[in-house]
Amino acid sequence: MPANLSPEYKAAEAAYRAAREPREKLECLREMLRTIPKHKGTDHLQADIKSRIAELTDELTAARRGAARTGPPTVIRPEGTAQIALLGPPNSGKSSLHHALTGSHAPVGPYPFTTQYPQPGMLPFEDVAFQLVDLPPVTAEHPVPWMANALQPADGAFLVVDLSDPSCVDQVAHLRGLLQGRRVHLLPSWPRGMPPDLHDDEDPFAIRLPTALIAAKADLLTDLEGELAVFTELTGLHYPVLAVSATTGAGLGEIGPWLFRELGVVRVYTKVPHHPADLSRPYTVRRGQTVHDVAAMVHKEVAGGLKHARLWNRRGTEGVQVGRDHLLEDGDVLELHA
Repeated sequence: MPANLSPEYKAAEAAYRAAREPREKLECLREMLRTIPKHKGTDHLQADIKSRIAELTDELTAARRGAARTGPPTVIRPEGTAQIALLGPPNSGKSSLHHALTGSHAPVGPYPFTTQYPQPGMLPFEDVAFQLVDLPPVTAEHPVPWMANALQPADGAFLVVDLSDPSCVDQVAHLRGLLQGRRVHLLPSWPRGMPPDLHDDEDPFAIRLPTALIAAKADLLTDLEGELAVFTELTGLHYPVLAVSATTGAGLGEIGPWLFRELGVVRVYTKVPHHPADLSRPYTVRRGQTVHDVAAMVHKEVAGGLKHARLWNRRGTEGVQVGRDHLLEDGDVLELHA
């Protein structure tokens, strides 16, 4: 039986996919449940929504009770320009890479399952930073029941693999199968801007993460290209590849620029009338977003009452008036008038 979802429901679902904070997601879920047509064709979806509401309610309730009684957090609040999850099999080099990129001092050891809980850290690039979250290894022998929830806020994933390990092909196939069983899909395409909308028949609660393959411990490989070719042929996976070594530092400097480019990051600076622009901390959006999107990041009341903005950019535009739907470019300076 077709779902025949209403425009109100679709709007609430789109807001849920865009939300990053648990409380905001919970509000969207409640609106989805309120607006979804109630018939047999939506029974399964209604049950999913109710389950998500219960999970988020428990998460928020536990947060209010305090971390001392609930243990370390399993969902990391997004910070910075984007959140990238580090996934991989045991001993793939995730934690060493995380430490080398962020200085996190996370536990590192030559034995499996060193990482037990999400470990956040910040990777700086120019005047922005990317949040990298090191997660426990994904194996059937060491199940992590909260893994899908931990991946909810992520904007993308790094699949960290040790190509010098003969079992890496089987490990990655097993990892992807376990994640898909939890409705987590690692995709090879990166957005270079705003992610595409879902089709009506797609699972709104499936997690679809743009993914890059990180060939860690590249210093141990005598023929990197050959090992990558064999890995790709055996797995059939065509992820973008970054080869790095936490030991020698090779390739580490390429990760920040790569994320900036592939995510389509756009930095926007703001100013108040008759004052210079604040160039110390930009707002970050994605290619394809607008003046209104930045206004909403400044304050929802500014966005609601936005009349126009004045724009300065790198192409020589000086204080030109633009509307709320004007598309932004990296380095734009906005003076918002509400």
